[in-house]
Amino acid sequence: MRVVIIEDEWEACEHLCSLLSEIDPTIEIITKIDTVHQAVSFFKINQDFDLIFMDIHLADGISFEIFKEVELSTPVIFTTAYDQYAIKAFKVNSIDYILKPLIKEEVEQAIIKFNNKKSQANPQAMFQSLYQEFAQASKTYKTTFLVQYKEALYPIATSELAGFFIDQGMVKGLTFEDKPYIISHTMEQLEVELNPNEFYRINRQFILQRNCIKRIDYFFNGKLKIKTDPQFNEDLIVSKAKASDFKKWLNQ
Repeated sequence: MRVVIIEDEWEACEHLCSLLSEIDPTIEIITKIDTVHQAVSFFKINQDFDLIFMDIHLADGISFEIFKEVELSTPVIFTTAYDQYAIKAFKVNSIDYILKPLIKEEVEQAIIKFNNKKSQANPQAMFQSLYQEFAQASKTYKTTFLVQYKEALYPIATSELAGFFIDQGMVKGLTFEDKPYIISHTMEQLEVELNPNEFYRINRQFILQRNCIKRIDYFFNGKLKIKTDPQFNEDLIVSKAKASDFKKWLNQ
């Protein structure tokens, strides 16, 4: 069996090499690669191997980026020290993974599975959903806003904010205690920095946290009208175009 190892941690790479040698001395390690750039360059001119062990975090990026540049049909065993949410993506997409630190029994079982499963799913066809799942899982979102009140600054946890709105050209955050504070972000910046599982931009003027939403009324022309606690000073209207997506978001 001809194997390529993509791993940017020297000790982890040597450990995997040692395990493979113990499992099957006939395994031939073709090359060891530690960056996305090197992997892309190698795969563009080399496809004569049977299996790839691929770490997710490499020195210059996430290994899924490799699939953007080259087409690979070779089976991949991902190695990861990531949390269970990220691992769920691998299960859904039927791609093998091994959780670090690697142990001999798990590596051996993964190799046995690949030897027995001749018709392996093409990782190239799956990488896009994997990449999106992992990016979502690995991204960190804003947890605190530092706001000014009179002559002092106060940290307010994002979880304390019922939503954000535009008032006379200024972006403000409204707490669940019904206190508004000026926020030094644009609505577009907030869309990027807030957890999309918790916050939804219903229109140009408002971003709401799901916990503030108490009722949804059907409005004319397919629109929705939202009732919240605390209440905002304007009607909260979701357009017909966004109504379906909003209901799907709220129902997840």
